[in-house]
Amino acid sequence: MPVLSLNPALPGNGLARAVEVYDFGRPTTLAREHSRVLELAFETYARQWGTLLTSTIRAATTVVAENISMVTYDEYAASLPTTTAVVICAIKGQDAKGVIQYPTEAVFHWITRMVGGSLSAPVPNRKFTHIEHSLVEQFMQDALEDLDYSFGSLLSAPPTVHDILFNSQFAQAAATDTLMIVATLIVTVGDTTWDTSIALPADPLLDQLGTSNPMSSPADAPRQLRCHLAGTPVDVEMALAPVPVLPGAILNLAVGDVLPLRHPTGRPFDLTVAGRPVARAVGVTHGTRQAGQVVSIEESAP
Repeated sequence: MPVLSLNPALPGNGLARAVEVYDFGRPTTLAREHSRVLELAFETYARQWGTLLTSTIRAATTVVAENISMVTYDEYAASLPTTTAVVICAIKGQDAKGVIQYPTEAVFHWITRMVGGSLSAPVPNRKFTHIEHSLVEQFMQDALEDLDYSFGSLLSAPPTVHDILFNSQFAQAAATDTLMIVATLIVTVGDTTWDTSIALPADPLLDQLGTSNPMSSPADAPRQLRCHLAGTPVDVEMALAPVPVLPGAILNLAVGDVLPLRHPTGRPFDLTVAGRPVARAVGVTHGTRQAGQVVSIEESAP
């Protein structure tokens, strides 16, 4: 796999540099417009789910969406711990399924609070019982309703719980090369924090994004470039006509020296942008400030 390493560590400087790997075989990235829409959708879901979790376990909960990216399902599955709660989500009309992953410690913590149990007992490392499975399934149905509400038209159909697994290696939600939109959710209950994740098939989301938030046409690029340039601030200078001076005269300047500039007193000043003359102006007073009044435009000015 061809890769390019960026920001290598420089020998002898004592500074550790981060190394980023770029895969030329899969240069797919999210467009900025699409990335922002997805960020808003995941942020809305995080707020909705935090409210749901607070009311369900009767404890103050905050959920924050972070690190939204697009990776293959194989890469996402490899990043999951072996023992974890994996909820497979089906979307009608789509072969690939979504995945919502929680640490088992977090799920047992929530279940214990839901049934009014004590949190002093150690967290078990086992599969869910039938009752626990039913509680998690009902809780996830409510969470998926929040997901459907948060994504709106981006989801072609409401997601439903397809299966709940205890081992991530048994989760076969999509083909290994299927692109997935992955977001990390940071869940905080009291003083305890867990990292959870959600992965959704990228193709149906990007198809909907192309409709609800279309990309700009390449043919419109010149007009957009002109608009951006027109809104970019530039430095305008009003100056006397330049005059050649030897370096020795500049190096030997002292307070009180007179430097002849040979600019006629009746000639207006030059208005320049990046050293290029665009107009001529005379000095005037505007309120308590000095200003330049344009008296002529250079014929070569754009």
